[in-house]
Order: sequence, then C-alpha cells, then structure tokens
Amino acid sequence: MRVGVPSEIKTDEYRVGMTPSGVRELTQDGHEVLVQAGAGEGSAIADEDYAAQGATIVADAEAVFEGAELLVKVKEPQPGEVARLRPHHTLFTYLHLAPDPALTRGLVESGATCVAYETVEDGRGRLPLLAPMSEVAGKIATQAGAFMLEKPLGGRGLLLGGVPGVAAGKVMVIGGGVVGQNAAEIAIGMGAETYVYDRSIDRLRELEVLLNGRCSTCYASTLEIEQRLPEMDLVVGAVLVHGAKAPHVITRAQLGLMKRNAVLVDVSIDQGGCFETSHATTHSDPTYEVDGITHYCVANMPGAVPITSTYALTNATMPYVIKLAGQGVHAALGADGGFMKGLNVAAGRLTYEPVARDQGLEFTPPQEALAAVAAA
Repeated sequence: MRVGVPSEIKTDEYRVGMTPSGVRELTQDGHEVLVQAGAGEGSAIADEDYAAQGATIVADAEAVFEGAELLVKVKEPQPGEVARLRPHHTLFTYLHLAPDPALTRGLVESGATCVAYETVEDGRGRLPLLAPMSEVAGKIATQAGAFMLEKPLGGRGLLLGGVPGVAAGKVMVIGGGVVGQNAAEIAIGMGAETYVYDRSIDRLRELEVLLNGRCSTCYASTLEIEQRLPEMDLVVGAVLVHGAKAPHVITRAQLGLMKRNAVLVDVSIDQGGCFETSHATTHSDPTYEVDGITHYCVANMPGAVPITSTYALTNATMPYVIKLAGQGVHAALGADGGFMKGLNVAAGRLTYEPVARDQGLEFTPPQEALAAVAAA
C-alpha cells in the first residue's frame, strides 16, 4: 500500500504523523511511504532521517494526497486538505467532529473513509490513541495554568506552590480521567492544594491510590463545584464524553464566584469546551479574559512539545497503521470491534452515532457503510 504523511498545517502545530521508525516498519513489509518535505522539522526529524529508512520525500501536500491511499496525520484536516480527499483515500488522524459541523460535512462529501484516533477503543473500552496525548495535555494544562497566574501575563500574581510562610495556591481539576490524573500529578508536584472532581466513585477510589492520598477527591455535583469555586486559583477542565461534545461544567454566571484573574484551562476544547465561555485559542495567542477570569483554551496543547508528543502518539498509532496498510481498511476494522469504533465517515455517510446525535444528522452503522466502500 502507498502511505502518505503530509505536513501539519493547523496553526502552531509542529507534530508529524509518523517517525522514521514507522517508515522502517512499513517499508520492510513492502509498503511505499511518501513523506512531504519538511513534515518532520517541527519534531526535529530531518527529511534525511525518513529517506534513510526507505521513505520517498515529495515536494508538497498535493503530491502526498495524489500518490497515497492511506493518509496518516495528527490533527483534523484543514479546508485545503479536505478539498484534496477522494473516495479512494483512507484518512487516519484525530478528527474531533462533534463540535465542527463544517468539517463533518466536508468529510462526508469527500467520499473518503475517515478513521478517528480519538474514538478507537481497546478490549476494555479505553481510548488507546487518545491516552498518550491526554497524558501530555494534562501535564501541560497545569504547567500553562501556573504560568498564566503570573501578574505580567494577566494572572493573580500567585506562585502556585507557595513558599514557607505563604500558603500555596488551590487547583480544581474537573474530570478524573487520564487528563485529570496527569493535571493533578503536576499540581501536587508543584505543591498546590489540589482537588479532583469526578462522577465515578470507583474512579475517585482509584485516584486516591494512584495519587497516594495527596489531594482531595470530590464527587462532581454542581453544588459542590459551585461552593468550592470561590477558593480556587486555577481550574482545569478535563471532561470527556467519548466522541461527543463536552458538557458545560462551569457557566458564565459561575465565573462571578471566582477570584479576579483566576485561570481556567479547558483541555476539553477539542470537543467543544467544558466551560460555557470557552472558545478555541492558539499557542501564539493562548488566552482571553471573560468577566475578569483568564481563559486558556488552546486546541492542540500537545503541539507545544512536539518531540515528546510525536513519539508518544506514534508509539500508540503505529500498530494500527501497520494493520491498515497490511490488511486494508475493511479487513483491519472488520477483525477488531474496537478499531471499527474509530470509523467516523465512510462512503459519504456518517458512521459515529454520538456525532450524528450532536449534529442532528443521519447515522449509518459503520459495518453497513464500510460494505458500501467495498462495493464501490
């Protein structure tokens, strides 16, 4: 199979969809890999590194899209990339369709087969291709929030960990999944007084053990969050509903309960955001203020540390890429029910039910749509 790796063109995105190790794995199995010139530069990977493992370096994205059958990316395709997709393409990348009807429509109209990293599941219902970036994003969330609390950046002027004789800051993490756990670990490590909220008592018990009882674990009722907000210096939103839009856990009215120049970090922004006042920002312009509260809502937080993120992501995705290249999309997805859950669009049909429900669109069972691809 011909596998294509284009450069990422989303604003401030420096990751790349494949490393030289991935190229080696594919080429030694007889596949052809096309890598756009400069695609790995942001992750400190030179064209020569890819070529040494058997990749063909091509001049531009057009050559990648025209020459490849399987396209391996990191972020959701931008409008120019959507325009290049054809029915014979299989696209494997993060899609985050729930909050983006325009992208959903574009992918459906392209006729391409689109498999989303973030909805692939393993045998235990976990999200193995979302987890590594959730780990990175969780760590960055607290790190960035602590930075934004500094006065020159519009924050309260508070050192999150405090010093002897001066109390530490307080951090609320809403959502106790992979993002929340990692955000809490960094907050605890900085010396902050940390509270983690979740609606699963079993998960809260796990976090008590994983975090060695070094933070307070709290049931995430609306009233409990509202009563605690006035004390908080930093709030990290880490709420995830598989493949669907994130619910709002803090409303605009509740901002009035918070300290002036406190910081909100919304890690759920890829899925629409979990604060009512959230909208996506970029690394080059990461914050804005609403009602005296600083909002940090960068939609690709792991892109700020591309060397770490690229290798963490591709370690997880490569076994799936190898399956797609070696077996073809129909056999690879058909043999693995969790992989099949990654199918979001095929044969001009929307195949992921939470997205269809959020956008009021018709849902087609993935097996049915994939059969239509095979028949085409």
